[in-house]
Amino acid sequence: MTATSAALTPPADAIPPVRHPDAPAPGELLGAHYEYCFGCGGGQPHGLLLEARAGEGVTVTAEFTVTPDHQGAPGLAHGGVLATALDETLGSLNWLLRVIAVTGRLETDFVRPVPVGTVLHLEAEVTAVHGRKIFSTAVGRIGGPEGPVAVRADALFVEVKVDHFIDNGRPEEIQAAMSDPDQVRRARAFEVNP
Repeated sequence: MTATSAALTPPADAIPPVRHPDAPAPGELLGAHYEYCFGCGGGQPHGLLLEARAGEGVTVTAEFTVTPDHQGAPGLAHGGVLATALDETLGSLNWLLRVIAVTGRLETDFVRPVPVGTVLHLEAEVTAVHGRKIFSTAVGRIGGPEGPVAVRADALFVEVKVDHFIDNGRPEEIQAAMSDPDQVRRARAFEVNP
């Protein structure tokens, strides 16, 4: 295990996170923010299909099952896939703050191998907020929510405006998302992006 870098340590004048009054209730399934998101979308057959639930305070829990499509070494999850699961879970925290934010930095510790067929149980929480910066931490366990730690991460998310996606995304996908007749799906596509 390595020490967290200075970039992921909240400054002394950072404030505790505050759950937005319109945040999903504890226990509520958050759902996919975008159908084609590799982490949470149902439109990605080889994606993680990660499901996150709101927790108490500014926390979430999530689960994802490692499939043969997620292998690195034979029979084991690819480290990049595990980092993606952590990133997706950490990004889900932004639903509770009701902000649009993107990953600025992610540091991951790989503690033990995660075999194919394993359900990875993830927990994440926002630890501090400083201006546009959101500091958070997550852990992934195998064998159940109280099982041994397999992966952990510390992250820095940065609040952005929706223009971040519109100006930088591929025009075909941006237009398709903006043209969706379902107003809720249209808004969610740009609301939170890990």
